[in-house]
Amino acid sequence: MARRREAGKRKILEDYKYGSLVVTKFINCLMYDGKKTVAEAIFYGAIADAAERVKEKEHIKVFNKALDNVGPILEVRSKRVGGATYQVPVEVTQARKSALAIRWIISFARAKKGKDMIRRLSDEFVDAYNKQGAAVKKREDTHKMAEANRAFAHYKW
Repeated sequence: MARRREAGKRKILEDYKYGSLVVTKFINCLMYDGKKTVAEAIFYGAIADAAERVKEKEHIKVFNKALDNVGPILEVRSKRVGGATYQVPVEVTQARKSALAIRWIISFARAKKGKDMIRRLSDEFVDAYNKQGAAVKKREDTHKMAEANRAFAHYKW
């Protein structure tokens, strides 16, 4: 393991179907036990099903819009000032926004029971595309928390 920042982030390859790094990151987060082909089959099946249900010809547009609708703009970070800890609202970087959106969509899809993973993930994509569902509610809760703590914004670092 590198001891310094020189190593930087690992390079990941774009996925073979859409040529997108975000799709590759999503598939890697979805993957269990190194079974990437299983994760790819689940993702591509879910995105095709979701695109068919929202009547969109391009599958990648459904995915990108779903991620945009779920990704937060503001979040709170803990900042210790004196003896008190404040929840300070900060803007979310683009990389963190997509990482949170991916994590939330996958976690809420896994939390649903009774269907196969393709259908659960497809349901989450459709809900996120239509700005409803658990992942979008998580985003709204994050924004409400940031808005409620706006008074501490001057502690931003």
